Amino acid sequence: MKVLVIGGTLFIGRTLVQSLMKEGHEVWVMHRRPEHDLGKKVGNLMADRNQPSEVKRALAGTNFDVVFDNVYDWQRGTTAAQVEATVKACGSQLKRYVFMSSVAAYGDGLNHHEGDALAPDEHPDAYVRNKAMTERMLFRMHQRYGTPVVTLRPPYIYGPANPFYREAFFWDRIRDGRPVIIPGDGRRLMQFVYVNDLVWACMRAVEEPAAVGHAFNIANARPLTQTEVVQALAEAAGRKPSMVRIPRERILQAGGNAMTHPLYFGVYFDMPAITQVISKAQRVLRFKPTAFAEGLRQTYRWYQRKRPKQQPEYGFEDRLLSRYQIAATAS
Repeated sequence: MKVLVIGGTLFIGRTLVQSLMKEGHEVWVMHRRPEHDLGKKVGNLMADRNQPSEVKRALAGTNFDVVFDNVYDWQRGTTAAQVEATVKACGSQLKRYVFMSSVAAYGDGLNHHEGDALAPDEHPDAYVRNKAMTERMLFRMHQRYGTPVVTLRPPYIYGPANPFYREAFFWDRIRDGRPVIIPGDGRRLMQFVYVNDLVWACMRAVEEPAAVGHAFNIANARPLTQTEVVQALAEAAGRKPSMVRIPRERILQAGGNAMTHPLYFGVYFDMPAITQVISKAQRVLRFKPTAFAEGLRQTYRWYQRKRPKQQPEYGFEDRLLSRYQIAATAS
């Protein structure tokens, strides 16, 4: 098949491109740069997917069987209208348009099934709003025009080459013998999916005829508490973690940030819980997620080989620990 990966140069997209190439597909990527480092066999289309005129120009004269849409612009947002323009620019010969949504599309709540209502158009968080509105638009296109849409809703994605400072955030601290700050009581739930499993689901969504017109929750079945996550990360590194619990309000009052410096728990890792049920993906796609411990072991091996050696910044954590005189307790 002739396949286009929108956003094929980082993390999910790069892993997906590698898997597609192994299976012998003709693979192209579309991104904002004039070239990529994915090898000479991977075609290149240059366009800013947030600019419909650029996308239309880049796709003119092409004829792809499958499109994987993985890109979200974190600075500007990527709206339903921008995704719709991309779908229309792909023409009418598509066999599948696989859109990477998110568990965040539900807005909030626990144990979501795919038939649950998504977040409303007026949701205050732009990422949540855009993902939910885009899914509604895509399924309208499926109903009205037969567009062969599939959407995937992963939670936190982990694995080798994660560009977000997440797994490495904790391993840096565990490696340096430092305590890991646990916000609040550490019981806030988190749910994960290994990047290789998500890529497998992407490809399975193309192979399975019954997937067309459906959304799928793609995740490990059991959510974990924040404390359990830190314990699992430490076990993958062969260490025992030292953890200190600090009330979340104190962390935020001191200037702690969930998204950028000064971080206290990995990028975007301390958010209100949204969890999902994966029985539909298990039934329709035959999805079998990798055990979290095994995925972390594989990721830690990559971390040991590839992680840059720069010294992390611990000043904020030191000030926080000193200010509240909270002693670390070994777990």
